[in-house]
Amino acid sequence: MATQPSDPDHVTERCVDCGGETTHDVRVEIRTESEKEENAEFSREPYRITTCNECGSETATRMNNA
Repeated sequence: MATQPSDPDHVTERCVDCGGETTHDVRVEIRTESEKEENAEFSREPYRITTCNECGSETATRMNNA
């Protein structure tokens, strides 16, 4: 059975810049991928954004690969 972290907004993950397991702030952000104004409303995608609490490095992962 999977267990939930005690604080889902601060999870422990590997940081590429720090080189170890550190706590990260995690959020979901909707980003517009099209640079054309007339298509911008149709090009929004969810991204998982993690920020390392040790070094401040930020990683964005697209969540919808359709």
